[in-house]
This record gives sequence, C-alpha cells and structure tokens, in this order.
Amino acid sequence: MNATTIAEGVRRGELSARTLAEESLRSIRARNDELNVFLHVDESGAMAAAERVDDTVSRGLDPGRLAGVPIALKDNLCQVGVPTTCSSKILEGWRPPYSATVVDRLLEAGAVPMGKTNLDEFAMGSSTETSAFGPTRNPLDPTRVPGGSSGGSAAAVAAAMTPLALGSDTGGSIRQPAALCGIVGVKPTYGLVSRYGLIAFASSLDQIGPFATNVADAALLLEVIAGHDPMDSTSLPEPAPDLVAHLDDGVAGRRVGLVRELIDGADDEIVESVQRAADVLRAAGATIVELSIPELHLGLSAYYLIAPAEASSNLARYDGVRYGLRVDADDVTAMNEVTRTAGFGAEVKRRIMLGTYALSAGYYDAYYGQALKVRTQMIDAFRRAYRQVDLLVGATTPSVAFTFGSKTNDPMAMYLSDVFTIPTNLAGEAALSVPFGRGEANLPIGVQLLGPGRSEAQLFAAARVLEAVERGS
Repeated sequence: MNATTIAEGVRRGELSARTLAEESLRSIRARNDELNVFLHVDESGAMAAAERVDDTVSRGLDPGRLAGVPIALKDNLCQVGVPTTCSSKILEGWRPPYSATVVDRLLEAGAVPMGKTNLDEFAMGSSTETSAFGPTRNPLDPTRVPGGSSGGSAAAVAAAMTPLALGSDTGGSIRQPAALCGIVGVKPTYGLVSRYGLIAFASSLDQIGPFATNVADAALLLEVIAGHDPMDSTSLPEPAPDLVAHLDDGVAGRRVGLVRELIDGADDEIVESVQRAADVLRAAGATIVELSIPELHLGLSAYYLIAPAEASSNLARYDGVRYGLRVDADDVTAMNEVTRTAGFGAEVKRRIMLGTYALSAGYYDAYYGQALKVRTQMIDAFRRAYRQVDLLVGATTPSVAFTFGSKTNDPMAMYLSDVFTIPTNLAGEAALSVPFGRGEANLPIGVQLLGPGRSEAQLFAAARVLEAVERGS
C-alpha cells in the first residue's frame, strides 16, 4: 500500500498502525542483512509511536495526515535519544538530546519513524560506498549502488521496507539515488523545509526532502514537513505550500524548456527517455522550448569549491572535546589530530583539505571567491531561463545504477554522477526526479523536472503527467 492509502485507512480505523509497524519491521529484517539499509532500527520507538496513533484513533481523534505510515530517516537527521552517526566513526554511538524539526512534524502528523538509514559519510558521496559502516546495496540489483548520499533512504523505499523516507540533498543526494532506485525524490526550494536538526554538510546548499513510490505520496510528505521554523534562520517566513490539491492541474498552457546541458554526456537510453518525456508533456498541452544554458557546465567546478569550503568549517566542531569520538594523546593538539584522523574517512578528509585550501589566505579570492561569482552567474542564468519557460526538463543522472567499485578510485568520475543535479542546489531552487523509462539491464531511469523557487506545485503536476504515462505503459 502507498502512504496515502495507509494514512486514510488508519484515520478511519480500518487499519492498525501497530500492525503496519510490525509489517515494516518484518520487511526490514527480511533484507537488511543483504542490503545494509538501516544502521539502527528503532523497534521500541516505532511500536510506541504506532500505539499512540491507534490510541488517538480509538478516542475518536484525528492522529494526523500521515497516520500510521512507517517512514525511514537518513542518519544525519537528529531524533532525541536515537543513535545518529552520519555514517561516521567520529559520531558512532552519539544520541542527540533534541530532534530535528522535520522529525517533530512527522510525529505530530502521526508518522511512525522506523529507524536511521545508511548514507555516504557526512553525506559526501554519490554511491553510499563511503559509509564507515559498509555500503548499501541497490534493492533492484544488489551488485550495483543505490546512489548517494541518501542511498539508504532510497533503498528503504525501493525495497518496500517503508513507503516513505527522508533524505537530504546538497548536490543531488535525493534526486540521484531516487533515479537509480526507481522512485520519486524531491529537492525542495532552499528554506522551504527547516534544516534545524540536520547535521550540516554545506549549509547554503543542504535541503531535506522526501522519497516516495509515487508523486502523490511525495507531495503529501513535503506538505507535512515544510513551512516556517523560527529555529532555522534560513527558513522561509511562510506556511507550507498547498501541493496535493494541485496534483491534477496538468501542464496545459505551460512552457517547458528542454535543456541541452541537462542531457549532454548522458547515456543514449537516458537521452531518449528525456526526449520521450518532453513528447509526453507536449501531448498533454505543454509547449516544449529547446534551451541552452551554458553556465550549467560550470556547476560542478563551483560546487566542489563551495561545498568543501563550507564542510571544512562545519566539520571543525568534531574536535574530540565536546562530543563524539575522542582518541587520547599527550596534549590537546595531538588529541585533536589523532581523533580526526581515526574518525573521518578518506572522502571526508579529501573534502576538508580541499575546502581548507580554498579558504586559506592567498587562495580565497582565486578559488572560493571565484566560485561564488560563478554561483551568481548560474542564478542569473536560471532567472533568464525562467523568463522564457515555466519549468525545465532534463536527465537526473548520466547513467543508470553503476556497479560497486567502478568509480571509487576516480573521484572525478564519481563527482560527475551529480553533474545534472548540482546546478539546482547552487541556485537554491526546486527540482524532482520521477521514474521514466528503462536503461541498461532494465534498470530505471529518472527524468528531472526543475523550476524556480516555490514552484513545487507545478513540478508535482508535471511529474504526475509523466507518472501516469509511465505506469500505463
């Protein structure tokens, strides 16, 4: 069952939240050893949350819009008392004293968090291979990666362990694994969803968003977690958008840009799927406009200066003094060095060093400052594009899910996995990935829809059009 159906059944008293939680636990136990999706299964917390929902229903009260729906949480989202590691040894065993705003909103809506899912360490990766606790495998083909960094959350939904999951997207970390696992993934407008309680990677880029098996469930989940939060200084000062009511608005009269730079270098099957998606949108009443946005080619270079620079600052807090791992040494300086050496993996160290270098005296203007100028150029380029069209369409990834180890020894090849998703994060705008077509080994392809800030309702309506054709074919 999908999340919408589950919630409706629980609210009417036709389904039991406890029974649904038990079914989710059975699904997790059945494949978690094989796939390594969950780092921590919060069985007692899930059963307690489910029983609260059932009790609320028994008293004739409404438990919320996600009543009884099991959900997986990426392990960089704090939940009070529940182990939260960011898949790093430096936080192994840490239990937060507070919960992320999105977690509180899920509980208020009656959702049932089942536990914490695996990710690339500190969300730095595109395959979930950099986790300190082993890689997650793609449920559709366990010889291949699920994508990253939110690979565990995507795999939880793709493996039917939970109908919903939350991830975070810094440069494509929701959309890319959604595409590789054949599900829907959404990167909301920056500031639409509170980042309070999300352990930071790159603060000007990070955004929390939903995974779901279908467009309607993703829209419902985003409505629940979105809206202003005074605990987040970057939160937009407005309520959650109305999304579910506009799912069937369609695309008639919309102008959709088919962007050359969002398919350049992609496999032939991916390009064909994007072109077919454009044809479907045209048949549904949209006008397709072929566009070129050359500035998008600069996105990867700018991102891999800005994101590591912010990470180098954010990760300075893991010093062996305040919380997390501590390796004793003769003095504070030595202790800090050996703690960080033991606690961080190779990819995290690589990005910290790159970011620190880019921010150092003598190089700041040449590297970080220049990257910020490129980011501004990209924002301006998107703004010009959205004067011509309402939405954009392109590929989510250059290929379908790739095999383990095929890119781990070549960081640039791995970074190119996010070449089509990174520009949206730099601009702070909205995008989603919807399954559309099949590629190599009959693996799913994701088509990406992009829009200006606060365009989520239009994106979901367009995605619904593609979804209807894909599921009817």
